[in-house]
Amino acid sequence: MRLLSVAVMASLLPAALPATAASAQAGTTYYVDSKAGDDSAEGTSARTAWRTLHAVNVADLKPGDTVLIKRGSSFNGPLRLTADGTAARPISVKSYGKGKVARITGSEDDCVIISGDNWRVSNLRASHCRWAGFRLAGRGNQLSGVRAEHNVAGVQITGSRNTVRDSVISGNNRMSVNDAGGDNDSGAFGVLLNGDDNVITGNTISGSYAKSADYGTDGAAVEIYNGDRNLITHNISRDNETFTELGARKGRTATGNVFAFNVVTSSHNRASFLVTRGPHHVVGPVKGTIAVHNSVYLPGKDTLGWSCHDGCSPGILKLRNNVIAVGGQAGWEDGKGADEDGSVYRGRTKFKLGPKSVVADPKFVSRTDLRLQPGSPAIGRALPLTTTWFGGIAGRPKDLLGRELDGSPDAGAYQNGR
Repeated sequence: MRLLSVAVMASLLPAALPATAASAQAGTTYYVDSKAGDDSAEGTSARTAWRTLHAVNVADLKPGDTVLIKRGSSFNGPLRLTADGTAARPISVKSYGKGKVARITGSEDDCVIISGDNWRVSNLRASHCRWAGFRLAGRGNQLSGVRAEHNVAGVQITGSRNTVRDSVISGNNRMSVNDAGGDNDSGAFGVLLNGDDNVITGNTISGSYAKSADYGTDGAAVEIYNGDRNLITHNISRDNETFTELGARKGRTATGNVFAFNVVTSSHNRASFLVTRGPHHVVGPVKGTIAVHNSVYLPGKDTLGWSCHDGCSPGILKLRNNVIAVGGQAGWEDGKGADEDGSVYRGRTKFKLGPKSVVADPKFVSRTDLRLQPGSPAIGRALPLTTTWFGGIAGRPKDLLGRELDGSPDAGAYQNGR
């Protein structure tokens, strides 16, 4: 919309546990097989697997339990995960067998709905769902290695302290509202964040791009609306309308969100990296946004690096150590302007460059490989930053390839092999 680690329990246990205690710790494992299962069976072995997701929805799952879904299965959703695990003993949904990951569809509801706490869900595919492929309404949940496609939102998070990692979120290119007038078209979200303290990391997000009666085209890889202190880091974004757009309804906030080590490219003529608002905008002010060590290449003519408008100020947006090359506007500010430094830009600039920022060709390896060639002005240009700039992560920050930043870091998402 334009308006827009858990303690290791094993170390605390005796070296040898009676088999009964070990089994109790492990929980119960249930199996689901859409082709050969039977909902009247016990479900506790591959030979007595359940057939439908309904059997999982009504099961009395406990902390430490596991649901295994056979690869190659196909289901009509939703999968409703309402029980609560604990941080030490989460409830897991995983895959077993060979073949493609199980697929869940469903035009009547979201496909996977996690309203409980402390779930670990992996290796599922959710596509052509009513609104969201995966909806996370609880706390402490984790999606990993999932796929979401052809939804209004690949993943929607209304809960807090959830994680989406190492997943492929592609072609979520449907609009939920798409009518002329009203400035209210909405949809084509890779990840829609309406909650606080969530982490989006290590994902590939692509194709969040759709026609819009109000805006021509619309969509976002990661949209934040009414969400605070979310960390969006180490993601690869391809061919999305916008990487991120931020806003909040009046009386709500979208404060302290951090974007770090993301790589953003697009072949579309129209695309942008980051759009945020000041107090004079209907969904502003969006306070305390930080963008650090991102690499962006958007060669189209109607492209935008970052925009901070309707009353921009350093309290609205801080940028450090980014490399942003676009065919259009590299950055735009009004009011007191953003707090910007240590970056390399290519494109038109309507903002005050920080003392160590420059306008120059960053010398990316290619249009899609945004590592730096020798001689790049981004090498050694970045300012050393404390971990508070990265959402307070533990340890030294690492680039997209896992290299630690040294005392003379490079701008952008990649360090140059030092």
